[in-house]
Amino acid sequence: MIIDCAHYQDGRRHGAGAVPLEEAAARCGLGGFVWLGLFEPGVEELAQVRDTFGLHELAVEDAQTFHMRPKIESYDQDVRLVILRTARYDDDAEEVEFGEISVFLAPTFVITVRQGVASELREARQRLEQRPELLAAGTSSVLWAILDQVVDGYAPVVAGLERDIDQIEATVFSGAVAPTERIYSLRREATDFYRAVHPLLGVVTTVERATAAAPELQPYLRDVQDHLLLVNEEVAAQRDLLGTVLEANMAVISVEQTKVSVRQNATIEQLTILATVFLPLTFVTGFFGQNFAWLVGRIQGLAAFLVYGIGGLAVPLVLLFLWLRLRRPHTSTGAEFHDR
Repeated sequence: MIIDCAHYQDGRRHGAGAVPLEEAAARCGLGGFVWLGLFEPGVEELAQVRDTFGLHELAVEDAQTFHMRPKIESYDQDVRLVILRTARYDDDAEEVEFGEISVFLAPTFVITVRQGVASELREARQRLEQRPELLAAGTSSVLWAILDQVVDGYAPVVAGLERDIDQIEATVFSGAVAPTERIYSLRREATDFYRAVHPLLGVVTTVERATAAAPELQPYLRDVQDHLLLVNEEVAAQRDLLGTVLEANMAVISVEQTKVSVRQNATIEQLTILATVFLPLTFVTGFFGQNFAWLVGRIQGLAAFLVYGIGGLAVPLVLLFLWLRLRRPHTSTGAEFHDR
């Protein structure tokens, strides 16, 4: 879909409305340049633009493909293709959304193709139209305006990621366990963002060398590069910090698992002691619960009951106590010998 199409000459726009495609191509030979803006064009529409402006088929194919890294390539007739990755932070979903802008740059025309969640270029166009001294530099000024718009859009993404990382970091270093899946998701977003930012440094450097003939644009391109360097450093630091947070979170999970194991061991120890105590008692009560004539005939009074019944329960407990007591000094002696 064509968003806007205008002819610029001597630093000013000719006409208020959008210029038809065929007329825009004809105006390319009248001096100045044409800026055509497209948003998610279809295959037929992009093929029409290719035939009208004589674009290389490989360049058009690159514009239709969603790339992971920015790049700049040169084609026939002094046409360069610059691919930029745009980014936007979604506060509701707390994640980064990416888009792409493909810029076909020639001395007589600029064609921008936006895909996905891309920055609005209307503001860049309006700001450049208010700077006729820069607009008079030709199509390079359009590329600067687009670069500046894209790089400025990175700042809210850095801030959004910083807020999410601070929350995760506070959770982990407070001793609580943070969702590992959330940390992995943040790290993946930071890595994808780094892939969009870091290669752009080389693209900006190439553009700066290519526009050496337009000295009025050099300070503005250096300003874009400075902002991009700052974003690149912050994103790299965020990615490294998320790696540290992930390791710390794994350590916290390990500590929690150790605590659970200690509690389970203590519970098993208590159950083992109870089972050890009741094992001889169960044997004695089971033995005396048998209805043998010899056994029943000899328990006829209180004294016999105390001797056979209560005594039969007390003797195993005393023997168990003595056995445990005899083992304890042996362990203590070994520990004392070890300390010496």
